[in-house]
Amino acid sequence: MKFSRYCRSLLSTPATAVHRYANSHESGADIAMVDLEDSVPPQRKEEARRLAADFFTGPAVPARLAIRINTVSEPDGLQDLLALRHYPVKPALVLIPKAESARDIEIVAHTLAATCPDTEFFAVVETPRGLVNAAAIAAVSPRLRAVVFGAADYAFAVGARLAWETLAYARATVVNSARAAGVEVMDAPYFEVFDAEGLRREAAAARDLGFSGKVTLHPRQVPIVNEAFSPGPGVLDRARRVVAAGQESGRGAALVDGAMVGAPFFEASQQLVEEFG
Repeated sequence: MKFSRYCRSLLSTPATAVHRYANSHESGADIAMVDLEDSVPPQRKEEARRLAADFFTGPAVPARLAIRINTVSEPDGLQDLLALRHYPVKPALVLIPKAESARDIEIVAHTLAATCPDTEFFAVVETPRGLVNAAAIAAVSPRLRAVVFGAADYAFAVGARLAWETLAYARATVVNSARAAGVEVMDAPYFEVFDAEGLRREAAAARDLGFSGKVTLHPRQVPIVNEAFSPGPGVLDRARRVVAAGQESGRGAALVDGAMVGAPFFEASQQLVEEFG
């Protein structure tokens, strides 16, 4: 398992829900995101663009601040990008929904190159075509830091039931594509907001499959997801023992807790200890 504080959790807040902005910032999520896409009805898109600018102003907060634009193949997505160029405070991240080719990310990068040079991108893979092109999408730009799996849209597009077992292939494909490109990978949200145990099970399954984190829809989900994607004391203790064994063996094969470990274990354990202590 790979653990990183970069994107264990991402909390999505509708751009029109201004009263929830502060709670999003202080939720404990690694990334707080204001949404211009699915949570905003068509007749409020222009209003949402104006309101979302305030999400990025104000005192500094622990979370990195992000925005999800509309699909770049549609007018609303292009208008979102043009609006971002004029925001007084730029987002740290832009989520690009329904990414179906590397070209979608290139459009965003080109449009924001001059005015948002430090903004990074997450690409959401949530269509059959996007899944086919996931490897190219993940590798398109050094500014692309993560791929996100969109379970609901993908399930609807292929006619599958929205369940873990029916989407296992798609999830594994997204994970492999992201990891091959050296970027992080986030799982879709768990839609049953008040089912804490269900979320805990699905987050653990996503972690075990190789995901870095999970999108959340409500602040109550954030601590559960952060815990799932953080190493527990036992994991950290073992990582320290593996690091010590690697140092003693000159990074040759060693026996730790009855298991044979080698170079991949040493590297993963070293990264874990460096990030989480």
